[in-house]
Amino acid sequence: MEAYAIHKGAIIKPRLARMTMDLVRGKDVSMVRNILETTNTKASRMILKVLNSAVANAVNNFGAKENELVIKECFVNPGTVLKRIQFASRGNVDRHDKRTSHIKVVVTDNKVMEGENA
Repeated sequence: MEAYAIHKGAIIKPRLARMTMDLVRGKDVSMVRNILETTNTKASRMILKVLNSAVANAVNNFGAKENELVIKECFVNPGTVLKRIQFASRGNVDRHDKRTSHIKVVVTDNKVMEGENA
């Protein structure tokens, strides 16, 4: 049984979010929560919210036990780029790209649901 949660359009650069995401890949949920709560980054706060949502989806929708859940896969994909301008000297215009991310976390308890074909 798998459950997932996605945060689309998170205003954080994908490269910065991936550095924090690499810390938690493949670990159990209680350990990941401890890691993210003690890591002081914007990415860790966003990933923690997505993780809590994925765990809540697994518990409420599929009846999974929270202490048995493990992160199956998690990744950060690039989202849309917000293009902003800033006026520069001598009549020039500089472009500043504000990058966004799509954060996805999939949790599983490694059990097969009834009615699923394996």
